[in-house]
Amino acid sequence: MGPLDALNHIVNLLLPALALGALAAALAKLLWRRELAGVRWRALALPAAAGSAAAALGGLVVTGHDGRMATYGAMVLACALALWWRGFSRWRK
Repeated sequence: MGPLDALNHIVNLLLPALALGALAAALAKLLWRRELAGVRWRALALPAAAGSAAAALGGLVVTGHDGRMATYGAMVLACALALWWRGFSRWRK
């Protein structure tokens, strides 16, 4: 496997996590408009994407395969926890 192939595999591993973080942050800003008015989208999306990426990597390490349903469930849970922590906890500012 060459360097471009390795980069392609890494990007394809992390792309669902980044997309989930970005989409979840945008939907959270849309649904809780008043509550999240003082929180920037980037401040919501970065921790959500990082938590999702950590769950994806953890799922790869634990199961040995990418794309298991348990891994995707862990990504959604990590994303939701990061959004709650950054948007609604008392440490949000």
